[in-house]
Amino acid sequence: MDFGFTEEQDDLRQLVRDIMTKRATDDYLRELDEASEFPYELYDEWVKTGLLALPFPTELGGDAAGIMEFVIVVEEIGRRGYDVSLPYCAPIFNALNIVRHGTVEQLEMFIRPFLAGDIRFSISMSEAEAGSDAGAMRTTAVRNGSDYVLNGAKMWASGAGVKDTYINLYAKTDPEAPAGKGLSLFLIPNDTPGLEINKVHTLGRRMFPTTSIFLDNVRVPAENRIGGENEGWTMMMSGLELERVATSAAYLGNALTVVEEALAYAKTREQFGSPIGSFQAIAHMLADMDTSVEAARLLTYQAAWLVEQGIGDRKRISQAKLFGSETFLDVAQKGLQIMGGMGYSMETPMQRHLRAALGTTITAGTSQIQRQTIAGALGLRPDGGRRRG
Repeated sequence: MDFGFTEEQDDLRQLVRDIMTKRATDDYLRELDEASEFPYELYDEWVKTGLLALPFPTELGGDAAGIMEFVIVVEEIGRRGYDVSLPYCAPIFNALNIVRHGTVEQLEMFIRPFLAGDIRFSISMSEAEAGSDAGAMRTTAVRNGSDYVLNGAKMWASGAGVKDTYINLYAKTDPEAPAGKGLSLFLIPNDTPGLEINKVHTLGRRMFPTTSIFLDNVRVPAENRIGGENEGWTMMMSGLELERVATSAAYLGNALTVVEEALAYAKTREQFGSPIGSFQAIAHMLADMDTSVEAARLLTYQAAWLVEQGIGDRKRISQAKLFGSETFLDVAQKGLQIMGGMGYSMETPMQRHLRAALGTTITAGTSQIQRQTIAGALGLRPDGGRRRG
């Protein structure tokens, strides 16, 4: 593995850093966080500078960049906050799923307008009784002529209420199929009659607002189904490696910022006549924080390299996601501890970093799911507490 970056990759990193420094100021991000608003102006800048098109094929108007370039961009966006990375990453992940499984007509219908910034995408899988167990979902889609009619309820659907959004929504098209089977994926404009979208107020991740969705006889054209009927599980699992690697990069970026902000504070904040960073308790805490983040960086870059080489190492990717999220949470807690009352104040970014970190061990695959995957790769078969017998 080459631990260096090319001149082009360094230039890309600097471009993103310049954009984020200029556009994503602390005041701007604080306003969005407090209002639970999508960063429309920043998103438009990503479109204008070509960052949205980065991982897409050239024949669709993309740049066909590699995984590492995408990771660099996500890491740099994440340096302003993990919550800022979601409005960038989530629409791209959903669009790439359409690229993998959509028809030629669907690519023209959805991907080109997406890259132009005219439409966006969100995803909706979870339900009240179907979180990590996505195969247990109960929302139904019944064929009716040239349409499907959808009924049910969804939870934790981030970004569904953002303007000009198509919801990538999974529903049961074969109610008699066993768990994990009989699912299909539909693209539903979020202004479709019969949809009720309500904002869910959350502790963090407010720039891609979380919603609940109720579907009452929602009619969706059959041409908005992605992939074959009852093949939704394949759609759901595809791209999972890229999603977890990119998510790990966002954790890394935000964790780096946490360490930088805590370190800067420790060097200038004085108590008992000395900077608090000169006290062993604080200095050692920062040394541990920096070491953990560097370890997370290596795991993330290794996972990105494996995906780029076409090596589907689920264990390494889950390790990067697990360690990255838990490291981010750990350093954010310690960063707030170092900054004390100043970190606890809503006027400083540290409290926002901690609130974002608290959700990272839950979303994009919980820490428990990652440990289950890693254990399985080690040849173990955890039974989830069920008795054998």
